[in-house]
Amino acid sequence: MLAQLAIRDIVLIDKLDLAFDGGMSVLTGETGAGKSILLDAFALALGGRGDAGLVRHGAEQGQVTAVFDLAAGHPARALVRDGGLDAEGDLILRRVQYVDGRTRAFVNDQAVSVQLLRLLGATLVEIHGQHDDRALVDPMSHRALLDAYGGLTDLAGDVARRHAGWRATEKTAAAERARLAKAEADADFIRHAVEELTKLKPEPGEEATLAERRAAMMRAEKVAQDLEDAHSAVAGNASPVPQLAAAARRLERRGGEARELVEPAIAALDQALGALDEARSHLEHALALAAFDPHELERIEERLFALRAASRKYAVAVDGLAAKAEAFAADLAALDRGAAALKTLDRAARAAEAGYREAAAELSAKRQAVAAEIDAAVNAELPALKLERARFFTQIAADPAAGGPDGYDTVAFWVQTNPGTKPGPIAKIASGGELSRFMLALKVALADRGSAPTLVFDEIDSGVGGAVADAIGVRLARLAERVQVVTVTHAPQVAARASRHFLIQKENVEDGGRVATRVSRLEKEHRREEIARMLSGAEITREARAAAAKLIKDGR
Repeated sequence: MLAQLAIRDIVLIDKLDLAFDGGMSVLTGETGAGKSILLDAFALALGGRGDAGLVRHGAEQGQVTAVFDLAAGHPARALVRDGGLDAEGDLILRRVQYVDGRTRAFVNDQAVSVQLLRLLGATLVEIHGQHDDRALVDPMSHRALLDAYGGLTDLAGDVARRHAGWRATEKTAAAERARLAKAEADADFIRHAVEELTKLKPEPGEEATLAERRAAMMRAEKVAQDLEDAHSAVAGNASPVPQLAAAARRLERRGGEARELVEPAIAALDQALGALDEARSHLEHALALAAFDPHELERIEERLFALRAASRKYAVAVDGLAAKAEAFAADLAALDRGAAALKTLDRAARAAEAGYREAAAELSAKRQAVAAEIDAAVNAELPALKLERARFFTQIAADPAAGGPDGYDTVAFWVQTNPGTKPGPIAKIASGGELSRFMLALKVALADRGSAPTLVFDEIDSGVGGAVADAIGVRLARLAERVQVVTVTHAPQVAARASRHFLIQKENVEDGGRVATRVSRLEKEHRREEIARMLSGAEITREARAAAAKLIKDGR
């Protein structure tokens, strides 16, 4: 329920702090005192449309904070958790309205979107008036109200889940059917592709390996001839090694005759022969490394050509050919076993549809029964509300062919305001005052089922008086036994039945004759005086005070 409401700098309200309890609270006051401003401010905190005109003259911004005390399992807490916010303790909604038209929204002091604030507000509070009976005007809500009244919410949820499961299974079957149809159309191509790629046997990374080997072989081909020439010069027929070796041997034979002359030359010749032998060894090693089979180069080039041709043909990188081959093989395998798989999916879809239709039919039958109950409950409330010639009934149109997540049924609340007149949708047939009373009858019938924990009624007693106003007060009090009720009223019969009474007044403030809206809680004599004023007008008579006291006593 609503626990506290704090308003700062909204139109005529500079500062206002109100504390609420359960039961029924009424707000009264002269016309123009600021009752509508207070409700507009409350609606802003619930995610209502912002307006720069709401900011009090001279202020840079206005602010409204609403604090709610909720049960642990209330749906609003799940919304808060889904938004990644702390859902423990009181739920605090805050809205800041800036003078330039911008607004900011907060939940538990965390910035949120206005959309989340609006969703939370819808679960916490319903505001009803002669021109804002949303639960009745919006046909989209009628089915949910009917289900709530009959305790069918869980069954309706099961129908929605079954419908989602059925559609998901159908979607899977349709996707598989389309895939198989495409595979059938491309069957010859797929078989050829599988055969070709199986024969080709592409491997990831193969192109890079082959290209690198091919480049190395081509580099070797360029230097091989020079290596051959160098090797021939060092170790071939034109090699100087034999001549140098023979010269060295001749000098060695002369060593005994003139050693000091030949030994340096012999040492130099030995060094030269060693260097030439080392050069020969290096050249032979280089030739061995550079050696390649020309047929291997040809095979590599043919392989690269085949891989790259397949890459162009199947519009995939060479490294993706192996995966493409697997995909074609999977398509071919699916084609071979597709009929059986599709039959299995079709059977699952038919079973899911049958389960959905069975649950939807059960829900539709129960809705018909609940409709009769809710019609009887609402119609029982109408005579006391001076709608004794009117008739309320729930119109249900069941169309199994157009079944959806909500089942087969389209639900609409219809009324007939007088015998012999044509019935029709409640929003089109009932006048403003009638609509308010129909709404009250419906809310009383629903009690705490299908309602937000806080209901706000904005002058739904407008234009009625006497017995009708008293009947409205009785029903609001009955409703307040189940949910929190806050009502703005001009009817003393309604005000007398409240458990809390707030008076809204305009007061002059000190700076230059400016006025501000003030709200005070009335107790005992002050409450009697206000109800007496509502009965008699500006001049409160002794008879009005006596009548007010009697109304309060009767209200208890």
